[in-house]
Amino acid sequence: QVLSLPIVVIVHGNQDNNAKATVLWDNAFSEIERVPFVVAERVPWEKMCDTLNLKFKAEVQTSKGLLRDHYFFLAQKIFNDHSASMEDFQNRSVSWAQFNKEILPGRGFTFWQWFDGVLDLTKRCLKSYWSDRLIVGFISKQYVCKLLSTEPDGTFLLRFSDSEIGGVTIAHVIRGKDGSSQVENIQPFSAKDLSIRSLGDRIRDLGQLRNLYPNIPKDQAFGSHYNSEWVGME
Repeated sequence: QVLSLPIVVIVHGNQDNNAKATVLWDNAFSEIERVPFVVAERVPWEKMCDTLNLKFKAEVQTSKGLLRDHYFFLAQKIFNDHSASMEDFQNRSVSWAQFNKEILPGRGFTFWQWFDGVLDLTKRCLKSYWSDRLIVGFISKQYVCKLLSTEPDGTFLLRFSDSEIGGVTIAHVIRGKDGSSQVENIQPFSAKDLSIRSLGDRIRDLGQLRNLYPNIPKDQAFGSHYNSEWVGME
């Protein structure tokens, strides 16, 4: 006899996501001396944060993990609560159903399906950008508007799409002649989009983008990510 990490047998690729969630939950939250297959139905949110952070760093293969603000956004998402404080969430527990059963409000997918899509996109297309801290990523559209509304025209930041699985979008400020500001979100880029043309080159192409929030010229922030062939064609 030998103990192993949990395994799940699947018969079709569309079960892969659910299988990964089952393995992650079992591996992270089961007790060593347990009745076989018994895992807690609810776990402290802080333990979930640690698990998501370890999973993110291992999957993306980066030393740059999730930050305090990222956990706050993820808590708002999984608990569907935008009125609680960061401290309030620390005392809560999260259930298996909230993690991988219940569909997020107004969406067609669960929290884990969304988070796993972010993992896959970052691993395949955004590792270097994330490791250079060029992507805020885990931030709500509403909070982005609050951050950018007082910034100069052309200020932008990058966030993971709320509405699509595995998408990254660019939010940027457009300031009118009367001084009023508007924050626009560019249609999210998928892994397929970024395999055709990289994120750095897409940012370089978009003339309306000038400074990465809070105030870093985009060529300074993303210059090392530009394709040298395109730079040479200028």
